[in-house]
Amino acid sequence: MKIATIVIRVLIGLLLLFASVSFFLKLVPEPVTTGDFKAFQVGLIASTYLMPLAKAIELLCGVSYVTGKYVTLANILILPITINILLINYFLAPEGLPIAIAMFLGNLFLIYRYWNNYKSVFTP
Repeated sequence: MKIATIVIRVLIGLLLLFASVSFFLKLVPEPVTTGDFKAFQVGLIASTYLMPLAKAIELLCGVSYVTGKYVTLANILILPITINILLINYFLAPEGLPIAIAMFLGNLFLIYRYWNNYKSVFTP
């Protein structure tokens, strides 16, 4: 189980690093979007702060996952972003749903594996 935890942690970390670095350095061209997803994406870009903030959190969490430091904190920080990615892909862009599901389930798995670190948060 320890090896599975390391593998999943590093794979998710590399995916997050790739997504954030390619966003900041403009390594991958923007995909062509249509319909409701295009309207949603235009709104995100128009906010001017939301996408850079989300990508900065992805970058920090990706570094955390790859290095194995502060993974408990990274799990909590990245959870709302993975939920958002999952829901956006479910409702607006179903072609990205398999990766979104894998990332969400990986995040849940890591929270489960580090659950002892969260117990104090849920005690009254």
